[in-house]
Amino acid sequence: MNLFLANLLLALVWAAVTGSFALINIVFGFVLGAIALTIIQEQVGAVGYLSRLYRIVSLLLLFGYELILSATRVAILVLSPRMNLKPGILAYPLKVDRDLEITMLANLITLTPGTLSVDVSADRKTLYIHALDCSDPDSIRADIAEGFERKILEAFR
Repeated sequence: MNLFLANLLLALVWAAVTGSFALINIVFGFVLGAIALTIIQEQVGAVGYLSRLYRIVSLLLLFGYELILSATRVAILVLSPRMNLKPGILAYPLKVDRDLEITMLANLITLTPGTLSVDVSADRKTLYIHALDCSDPDSIRADIAEGFERKILEAFR
């Protein structure tokens, strides 16, 4: 059973046992249920949705940081008198293998200024990325692997 649904059920059971279906009492039952499920999640063998929520928020914070950082880099490149750019397309070997994960990685890369996801290979093992400055493709690959891809794997596995 999904732990979130179990938590909702525990909140409703709490409200029924206490005899009060007031919103504050249901919220209190939900918090008690979350604490109880966190304590027994190892015995159940499931990943708690609160820890998954934390990892998703961590991914969103990383995206916000990368968005600000790359927008600043692109602005500096565009406003500099000599644009010393080497645009190019690089092949990125994927560790993610599910459709949701590949799509999320491709979208996060595309939404970051200076990079654009171009295509995914037919075997879904390689993502082709256009970079505004592709002078060091190994550095770009390492940034993606240690950033977005690692956070996606943590959040959705």
